[in-house]
Order: sequence, then structure tokens, then C-alpha cells
Amino acid sequence: MSTARTAGLAPVAPSPAQPRPTRRERAGKLDAAVSPYLYVAPFFLLFALIGLFPLLYTAFVSVHQWHTIGGEGAFVGLKNFADVLHQRFFWVGLRNTVSIFLLSSVPQVITAIFVAAILNANLRTKTFWRMGVLFPYVIAPVAISLIFGRMSAQEYGLVNYVLGNVGIAPVGWHSEPFAAHVAIASMINFRWTGYSALIFLAAMQAIPTELYEAAIVDGASRWRQFWSVTVPQLRPTIILIIIVSTIGGLQVFDEPLLYDQEGYGGNDRQWMTVTMYIYELGWGNQHNFGRAAAAAWLLFLVVVVLALANFAITRRIASADSGPRRKRVP
Repeated sequence: MSTARTAGLAPVAPSPAQPRPTRRERAGKLDAAVSPYLYVAPFFLLFALIGLFPLLYTAFVSVHQWHTIGGEGAFVGLKNFADVLHQRFFWVGLRNTVSIFLLSSVPQVITAIFVAAILNANLRTKTFWRMGVLFPYVIAPVAISLIFGRMSAQEYGLVNYVLGNVGIAPVGWHSEPFAAHVAIASMINFRWTGYSALIFLAAMQAIPTELYEAAIVDGASRWRQFWSVTVPQLRPTIILIIIVSTIGGLQVFDEPLLYDQEGYGGNDRQWMTVTMYIYELGWGNQHNFGRAAAAAWLLFLVVVVLALANFAITRRIASADSGPRRKRVP
């Protein structure tokens, strides 16, 4: 019975045996699978050495009574964090840090976009102008701080001299907190605006020219092209610059430290930042590394929270559609 049913079926040919891969082919597959991880391994090794290990070691120090001379002391848990949070200068430093960060980051991003748009135009000697905006970044922060500190001196500063000639009362650049924050933010903007502008310029040059050609055909002006084509295409870069400026702005140290000769942030700590407060705890009169480590970790948490908040806000704005949504076809 089974013979009759299978009599009309053709015999199945055996499948040919697969050739074994050669040594070179096996080495090629292994190289393709392993080499990407080997290329990025040096970065993670350096990060673990100079980034992750100090971060974890600082967390260990923050829960001990640690002094410069005596070294490790008794385990105190969260006492150092509580002591820092109960000190007035920590909150003053946090207020000053956030104020300087807002006065520097927001104008810096806006100005850098417009500077990049100008550099992206048909200018003569483009290379010269593009290198010129990077010159302030090359100057040492110490030199910038000393120059701006002398220019904004209250009695003999150049800024107050110019303001007095136009009928404006002298500004207390070293006595009034907001004025000091504006002066320090001006140093930061002077140094970093050109650097951010070059990043925006690279992003502008990657925008397809077809978008501008379509806008010209539709009759859009230069200003309309900038707002409707350039700015929307720069949204990922704007997010990157905002996050980087948030991380760097909350860790500002050189400019406020060198704003005057004392380096304490003013008589009443008018422009003392959190990083200056950490430096004073660890290497100042207190020599308390435990509290300094606790303050450093509190600053780290503030940076993480604000960076995530900026990322979420800018990501939400970037993902929002500028026009009406299209209805889905069922």
C-alpha cells in the first residue's frame, strides 16, 4: 500500500555538505564581531580611571569624617550631607550658580545661532572669520578673568567710565550680586560663544540645499527661511548645546574665582558658586574632605536633574509638529 502511494514521487537528492570555513574567514568574522568593542574600549577604560573611580571614591569619602591631615575617620553616614544642606553658603552658592548659568547659557545659544548664520553666508575670506570667532576660546581663562575683572572695577573700571560719560550712574560690579553675575556671565559668553557657533555652523552646512530651494520657490524671504528651515533642522544640535552648556555652566569655577584678588566670591559671597564652596570646604580653612565630597555629590545630583529636565523639555519641543497633523487613512 505504501509502495503504491510513493511510487510516483521523485527521489529526494541529498543536500550537499557545507564547506567548512577557512581560518581566514573565521578570523574575519571574529574581527568584525570584536573590533568595534576594541575601538571604544580605550574610552571606557579612561572613563573608568579618571571619571567613574573618582566619582565612587568621592561617594565613599562623603560618608566618612575625612580630613586633609588625619585622613579617613569614623563612618558618619549622611551627616556630611545634612551639615552641608544646613549651611547658608551652600544655598547662596547654588543661587549664584543657577543665576550665572542662566545669564550665560541662554544668550550664548541664541547669539551662537545668529553668528553661525552669518558665517554660513557668502562672506569673503570665510576661513579667516570662522577662525576669528574661535580666538576667545584659545585665550586662557585666567587672562580673560583678569581683563574683565579690571574692566568692571567699581572705582576705576573702563565700563563704569564709559557709563559715566553717557550719564549713567556707576554700577557696583563687585558689590551687587546681579551685576557681578552679569560680569561673570559675560566672560563665559565671550569665551564659549564662538565655539558653539562653529558647532551650529557645521550643522547648518549639513542641511540639504533642496529645502532652501523649495522655500525660495514658495517665495520665502531670508528671514522666513531662517525660521522655517534652518532653526527646525538645528533642533538636535540645539539640544546637544543646551545639555553641554548646562553641565558646564553649573560647574563654573575659574571665572568667579579670579574675578577679584581674594577669590572668595565677594565679601558676602555675592558671586561664590558651588564649586568655589566645595574648594573652600576641602582646601580652605575647614580642611574637611567629607563635607566637600558631600557638597560635590549634591552638585552632581543637581547637574543630573537639570540636564535631564533640559533634555526632556527640548526633546518634547523638538518632537512637536509645527503644522497640523495629518489624519490617518483607515
